Amino acid sequence: MDIGVLYRFTTRMTNRLSEKQLMIILAIITGLLTGCGVYIFEQLLHLIKTGLTSWFAIDSASFFYFVYPTIGMLLVVLFVKYFVKDDLSEGVTQVLYAISRKGSKIKPHNCYSSVVAGATTIGFGGSVGPESPIIMTGAAIGSNVGQFLRMNYRNTTLMIGCGVAAACAAIFKAPITGVAFVIEIIMMDLTIGSIIPLLISAVTATSLVFALRGFDPIFSVTMNSEFLLQDIPYFILMGVICGLVAYYFTEMNSWVARKLQKIKHIYIRLIVGGIVIGSLIFLFPPLYGEGYEYLQNLINGNLESVFDNSLFYAYRDETWILILYLLGVIFFKVIAMSATNAAGGVGGVFAPSLFIGAFTGAALALILNTLFGLELSPITFSLVGMAGIMSGVLDAPLTAIFLIAEVTDSYELFVPLMMVSAISYMISYYLEPYSIYTRKLVLRGDLVTHDKDKAVLLFLDIRKLIENDMESVAPDIPLGEMVKTVSRSKRNIFPVLDQSGYLQGVVTLDDIRRDMFDRDKYENLVSDYMTIPPDIIVAGDSMQVVLDKFEKTHAWNLPVVDENNQYIGFVSKSKIFSAYRNQLIEISHD
Repeated sequence: MDIGVLYRFTTRMTNRLSEKQLMIILAIITGLLTGCGVYIFEQLLHLIKTGLTSWFAIDSASFFYFVYPTIGMLLVVLFVKYFVKDDLSEGVTQVLYAISRKGSKIKPHNCYSSVVAGATTIGFGGSVGPESPIIMTGAAIGSNVGQFLRMNYRNTTLMIGCGVAAACAAIFKAPITGVAFVIEIIMMDLTIGSIIPLLISAVTATSLVFALRGFDPIFSVTMNSEFLLQDIPYFILMGVICGLVAYYFTEMNSWVARKLQKIKHIYIRLIVGGIVIGSLIFLFPPLYGEGYEYLQNLINGNLESVFDNSLFYAYRDETWILILYLLGVIFFKVIAMSATNAAGGVGGVFAPSLFIGAFTGAALALILNTLFGLELSPITFSLVGMAGIMSGVLDAPLTAIFLIAEVTDSYELFVPLMMVSAISYMISYYLEPYSIYTRKLVLRGDLVTHDKDKAVLLFLDIRKLIENDMESVAPDIPLGEMVKTVSRSKRNIFPVLDQSGYLQGVVTLDDIRRDMFDRDKYENLVSDYMTIPPDIIVAGDSMQVVLDKFEKTHAWNLPVVDENNQYIGFVSKSKIFSAYRNQLIEISHD
């Protein structure tokens, strides 16, 4: 069926619905489609991973751990280069960028390409998480639903939020977590009217996954201890350590990515990254894929299982070797994760943050128990560690708290979860104020934040605000000739340009007012009246830079030039204020 015909049919069927009713229906549709995407992703990932690793001997290391990641990333690179022909890097960051700079428009191929690339990367051992490709898939579904119905930016962005909430909720079977994730990380401004579609989409996707996969939580936990007041100092220590580890997570991720990205040839970078990842997985098999099987064993108290399929299987009963092994996994997980993404793989940081959090909590409990004879529960500390690291890495404490409570049915841990998440978030934020998702975008000035005023300004494109109806003059013409220019101009400011179009200065009516009626002064040159502008805007400047220049100079108009100093036009405060008002109306809603 032709897209135009389908669009006209859809609009006829929905023209009697109010906007809120339509958004609820579309939220259900987005939730169903995203839930199907999650199920397909999980089945594809399970098929690849099981086929590659299920036959490995548990008591020895396999050489295939060394070669699988490179093969998987090669398949992904070829898929992206010859089929997708687009960027499939970190999904959440791409969603934020689409909202900030692309009018919330995401290409249709992202509805399926991230599923294929993500499942292949992780199934072959790439040490990344499945959530980012799934979130990108959900966001793309929501965006394309909005684009198909030709919705405005505001509603299309809300549909992206519905897709993200549905994706996060479906993969963890945790609808509250899905909505919390959107509130904390994706959306810049939410009201009651927009939260309802998010909830409906999240519940719809979760219900579909329940029907397809059953009602068991993604992580099954049997609690063997309860929260005790005397354990508060240890949870405070846990929060501090999580904050520091989260900072290490963010910094090491950036460092490894920078080092690998210096290798310009894509296939050489893939080989180098593959060797790094394969070597680490060969030594530490828990680094294979997202590592949820090892994480499940850890939070069930089966700590020795981390030695399965490894060279160190014979030392599974040695406590200090176990502790050192856990610390090694914590240290190298970030390196393996960043190398996977930088070398061409597709995956996210969500699952690795949970993974490192669980290992950090278990390692701390074991160390304190061994050194001081305590009886802290590694299970409890693994769970709160998951929330602590996730809170610090993603800058999303509410998402972390609700996620662990929902996916493990461990609501009795709310107090330590809140305590550890808050402390970790504060320390991580003090050391690095931007999350791992937003850091690059902030540095480029491409992030929409929760600050609505700043967000609206970031949406404005300086190139669309340039006024170029000013009459220009040359510096060596006499005043008498300039008076003729003034007589036909509707503006009171005149850029002074040389023969090549380079800006030399400006002349205003106030500068020549006293002499323009005195014919004896008509032989004076324009350069005698020219002044140097207090500052100059370069066409590539971000809106924040432009505003800083206006604030510093107290000017009402500033000239705009290109990178070669050739004159383009002027930008005025009034033009910015008008554009700001229109943009605010566009993105605000009840």
